Amino acid sequence: MVEPLRFKGKNLPCFRRAGAVIGLGALITGCTITPQLPRQHMISAANPLASAAGRDILRAGGSAVDAAIAAQAVLTLVEPQSSGIGGGAFLMHFRKSDRRVDAFDGRETAPASIRPDVFVTPDGKRRPFRDVSTGGAAVGVPGILRMLALAHKEHGKLPWSRLFDRAIALSENGFPISPRLHAMIRRSKDLRDFPAARSYFLTPDGRAKPAGSLLRNPALADTYKRLASGGAEVFYRGDIARDISAAVANAARNPATMTRADIAGYRAIKRAPICRPYRTWRLCVMPPPTSGGLTTLQILGLLEGFEMARVPPSSVQAVHLISEASRLAYADRRRYIGDPDFVTVPVDGMLDPDYLRHRAERISGSESMGKASPGRPRGTENANLADDEREGFTSTSHLSVIDRDGNAVSMTTTIERAFGSRLMVRGFLLNNQLTDFAFIPRRDGRTVANAVAPGKRPRSSMSPTLVFDADGKLFATVGSPGGSRIITYVTKALIGLLDWKLDMQAAIDLPNHANRNGATELEKNTPVAAHADALKRLGHTVKIGSLVSGLHGIRVSPGGYDGGADRRREGVALGD
Repeated sequence: MVEPLRFKGKNLPCFRRAGAVIGLGALITGCTITPQLPRQHMISAANPLASAAGRDILRAGGSAVDAAIAAQAVLTLVEPQSSGIGGGAFLMHFRKSDRRVDAFDGRETAPASIRPDVFVTPDGKRRPFRDVSTGGAAVGVPGILRMLALAHKEHGKLPWSRLFDRAIALSENGFPISPRLHAMIRRSKDLRDFPAARSYFLTPDGRAKPAGSLLRNPALADTYKRLASGGAEVFYRGDIARDISAAVANAARNPATMTRADIAGYRAIKRAPICRPYRTWRLCVMPPPTSGGLTTLQILGLLEGFEMARVPPSSVQAVHLISEASRLAYADRRRYIGDPDFVTVPVDGMLDPDYLRHRAERISGSESMGKASPGRPRGTENANLADDEREGFTSTSHLSVIDRDGNAVSMTTTIERAFGSRLMVRGFLLNNQLTDFAFIPRRDGRTVANAVAPGKRPRSSMSPTLVFDADGKLFATVGSPGGSRIITYVTKALIGLLDWKLDMQAAIDLPNHANRNGATELEKNTPVAAHADALKRLGHTVKIGSLVSGLHGIRVSPGGYDGGADRRREGVALGD
């Protein structure tokens, strides 16, 4: 659907999608568009139905947390490959009244029975990821519902039960399968090996249900009705917990033990956020066990000595400098970051300005340093050893919200690999998050930082971020899915917003590129792919491929809320 834009009372041949937001100053068919930006509230999420559910809650006077819960409930249904109540999340919250920033940790935990060698072959080698990522052994105790309940207790306005209405209706009445969901089902060949997932996602002859066909989920509707009336505890005790435990134990692949006591004992944690300056701005990010915020702040800190505002966006020089800073930050990430309840993470040392300035001396404008070694920030005298790194995956989701009171949420949510473990319980998929642990738990006789252990939370790359201006006022909320590349996607958007002064949609639209201390990856069919030869001359090893981010963010501008949704997926920013 399109609607005409009006200028001085006249219809012009310029169009925008109804309900979507265009960046300021966009040019369409020769017309300069100055859209009326929302001023009351906004949500940007990865599916239009989820955004609409969140906007309904905002219109009803709900808080940013209320809208995030409603949107997540719908995402579980309409984007099941990416996130859901069978997984985990990190949520950053800003309360405008006292400018308080909170960081809520809903990351999954390993069950008590897990062994250090769960992902190791008898001869001591790592098991192939695809062998262990399906079935029971990879499932962590889901954390998102206890985290959302904790956030709602502190920052909710509407009753908890009200937040599931739209998701219940959609589950009962059905929703049209989107082209993206259809494509993901078609590519996930092993869904057919798991009976509940097979009957839900596939036709009787084993094909992916077609795009546009109506998909109903009465089992999820029943789960949501139980949650709405009984609260999050219904999930962690009783029949639902029993069924989760049974699904893990009886999995056709990699059966494992997750007891009802493991599930009942899960706790969400409110952690102190990490807040640091970048030029005239202040960024607040999630602390470990995610590596995302800390590594993003390191990359920006390493670049602070360079005049990025004078570097053309997406130029060879921009890709080179950001890649070199990323090499250094990813080297430290791999060496030092794990669950802070189990290992000491030298956060202050890794972000010390003198340390970052010293590290940045390795960045040359004329040649690549190649593979970077980790540094030695203070606090690393007894550091654990480096672990293995894996490729990023295209699941996970992100949503950003600002409510009518100016409170904000930045939440990244995931079940890890697309469709998680493939185990489906009561209408939702269970995660395979434990494969985010290091597969090889010890090196050179020492335990690595991200080794698996009972009750431990695996390291993540999720990077929900809040940005504040020099006066301490909220400027932006942003984040992305993308596996270990999440950090590079969020960094790209932040540099676009803060150094290159782009609006939110333009910052999201910038071509993706990534360096995780290896090859420099360039997004195919974009302008940065044309830089391959120039980067090779600077000493980069280059790979060109699909870098599918899912950035969703909101910028606070003088004219209102400027939202953006990643065109690489199917989301939309909606507001009033």
